[in-house]
Amino acid sequence: MQAGLRALLGAGLVLTLAAACTSEPSDVPDPAGWTLVWSDDFDGAAGTALSRTNWLYALGTGYAGGAQHWGTGQIETATDSTENVYLDGAGHLAIKPIRSGAGAGTWTSGRIETQRTDFAAPPGGKLRIEASLSQPDVSGPQAAGYWSAFWALGAPARPQAATNWPHIGEWDVMENVNGRDSVWQTLHCGDPVGGPCEEPSGIGSGEQPCSGCRSGFHTYAIEFDRSVAPEELRWYVDDRNTFTVRADRVDQKIWAEANHHGYFVILNVAIGGVFPANFGGVPTAATTSGVPMVVDRVAILSAGGQPL
Repeated sequence: MQAGLRALLGAGLVLTLAAACTSEPSDVPDPAGWTLVWSDDFDGAAGTALSRTNWLYALGTGYAGGAQHWGTGQIETATDSTENVYLDGAGHLAIKPIRSGAGAGTWTSGRIETQRTDFAAPPGGKLRIEASLSQPDVSGPQAAGYWSAFWALGAPARPQAATNWPHIGEWDVMENVNGRDSVWQTLHCGDPVGGPCEEPSGIGSGEQPCSGCRSGFHTYAIEFDRSVAPEELRWYVDDRNTFTVRADRVDQKIWAEANHHGYFVILNVAIGGVFPANFGGVPTAATTSGVPMVVDRVAILSAGGQPL
């Protein structure tokens, strides 16, 4: 998300092509020139939990030893309950925020992360992370405070409870707030406040129109291309290049510190926090409970370069 971090204040990826709840590549043909590294297509009985071989549940309101409320001010408590995170029996993952109590109430939701943290672009090659998903289908006052995201954090974040954010990098592949017909895409890097990466907001695409993204599945992807000079991070919606950041945007040390290592993937639906509030979205009694983000497939591919 903006990392469970836009830490201090502010602050997602994956590829489709399938593999049945295992981390083994499926028999779906790979795109020309790409090798499927890992995937999950969320096969399983309705109402069952995720594969713990593939995924871990981030629980509570922050990493142990890290920033409270994931560093972003969001108010939900993340659980591993199948009320919040479950397979729907039709090859989809659902992450559903649920309110209890009166008024704005108390919220639970889900935040899941890949067990693997070694998704990296090989030197001289490319990495692609992609997901096919449908944003929560809610809008207007009923969507106030909804914040869905598909993103990734640099591997060094995990052993340090993301206290080293944003130096270790964050790729926000898809963020949506307040049921707006839009998407944001962002690179976080450098210093927590200010610096060449303009934190805590990061180097971002700004709000981009995303018609139909709440009512149907769309494919969101990021590619890290180390085969070009300068290196590039490229974001896509339905294979349309929507945003690009080149390595010469920041100095070499900051770029390498943020990008030249493994990443892990995160999917979550938050309620409240800095980002929705910036666009007028504070959860209220009118905010609808129980509208999920639905994910069809997630996958990681690589192309070219030297073996890691």
